[in-house]
Amino acid sequence: MDLKNNLKIARVQVDLTQQQLAEKVGITRQTISLIEKGKYNPTLKLCLNICYAVNKKLDDVFWLDKEAYDDIAKNQ
Repeated sequence: MDLKNNLKIARVQVDLTQQQLAEKVGITRQTISLIEKGKYNPTLKLCLNICYAVNKKLDDVFWLDKEAYDDIAKNQ
């Protein structure tokens, strides 16, 4: 299931490239790209590290309300 998130928006707001963010959190640029596309489901620890790096709350970057989640699940 592809999960939507606001990582790209949060990253751009703090003027970081995918590579720069990846280096800050200790992963590859490709992993950041996959997370932004919803193709990779990061661990809670990685989600928190990303949020700290972009100075956002977990809810702001990764949270989906029940209705949005149900819509994604229904279309799979």
